[in-house]
Amino acid sequence: MPNIDSSIRQLRTDVKRTARNKGIRTGCKSSITKAEKLIAAGKTDEAKAAVLVAESTLDKAAVKGIIHPNNAARRKARLTKKLNSVKS
Repeated sequence: MPNIDSSIRQLRTDVKRTARNKGIRTGCKSSITKAEKLIAAGKTDEAKAAVLVAESTLDKAAVKGIIHPNNAARRKARLTKKLNSVKS
C-alpha cells in the first residue's frame, strides 16, 4: 500500500481502470475461444462469422488502448490463418 498521497490517488484510478478493462479483455478472449472451437468443429460458416466478431472486439480493444495494436493484429492474423487452413 502506497504512503504518498499522489500514489494513493493513482492506485484508486488504477483499480477503476483495471475493472473497466477486464471485461473487454475477457470479451476478446471469449470471442477468440468461441471462434477457435467452431473452426476445430469444422463449422466454416459459423466460424467465419465468429472470426469477424473476434476481430471486431480485438480492434475495439486496441483503439481503446487496452491491448497493443500489434498484439491485436497478431491475434487476428493467427485466427484468420486457422480459419483459412480449415477452408482449404
